[in-house]
Amino acid sequence: QVQLVESGGDLVQAGGSLRLSCAASGRFFSIDDMGWYRQAPGKEREFVGMDSNYGTVTYSDSVKGRFTVSRDKTRNTVDLQMNSLKPEDTGVYYCRADGVNAPGRIYPETVWGRGTQVTVSS
Repeated sequence: QVQLVESGGDLVQAGGSLRLSCAASGRFFSIDDMGWYRQAPGKEREFVGMDSNYGTVTYSDSVKGRFTVSRDKTRNTVDLQMNSLKPEDTGVYYCRADGVNAPGRIYPETVWGRGTQVTVSS
C-alpha cells in the first residue's frame, strides 16, 4: 500500500553537487522517520542521514557538513542535497521510511525505495 520512489541520481564529477528526491505514495496514516541510506559497490548498505518524526536530523560522520536531509511532511517527501561529492560517495542511494502506519497492517512497517544510482567520477 505504501511505496517510496527515488529520483535524481546521475553521473557527476568530484566536487560537484546533486539533489536526490524521494516521494511516499499510497495509503498510510503517518510516517515516523524518513531518510537515506546508500550502498557502494562491494560494500554493505550504510546509513547516510535521516529526519525523525520530531524534525531532528542526524547524519553519518562521512557525510556530515556536505549532505543535507530536507523533509516535507505536507508533501510526504524527503530530499538529499549532496555537495562536495567524492568518488567514495558513489553507490545506490535508497530512501527509507520507518514507522509507517497503514490501513490493513497490524504493525508499523519499514519501507524501502528501489534506489537511485549516484556515480562520482574522479
